[in-house]
Amino acid sequence: MCKSTTSFIAAIVILITGVCAVTGINAQSMTDDAAYCQALAQKYTEYVGLGANAESRRGPSDVNAGVAIAECTNGNPGAGIPVLEQKLRNDRIDLPARK
Repeated sequence: MCKSTTSFIAAIVILITGVCAVTGINAQSMTDDAAYCQALAQKYTEYVGLGANAESRRGPSDVNAGVAIAECTNGNPGAGIPVLEQKLRNDRIDLPARK
C-alpha cells in the first residue's frame, strides 16, 4: 500500500508541474498577444486613423476598428487582433512583427 501511495503522490506532482508549465506558457502568450494587439492598434491609428481626421484622409471612421482597439486596451487581445489585422491588410499596410 505504501508503494501505491507513493506512486499516486508522484503522479500528482508530475501533473501539477505540467499544469504550472502550461500556465506559464499561456501567461507569456497572453502578454505577447497584448503587446501585439497594442502594436496593431498603434499602426492602425497611425496609418489609417480614427475619428474626424480619418474621414478627411480615407473616408468615414471605422466603428469595428474602434471596438477592436478598445478590446486591446481593455485586455482582450483575442477579440481585437483578427479585426485589426484584417483592417490593416485591407489597406495594404504591413503588419507589425509578432514577438
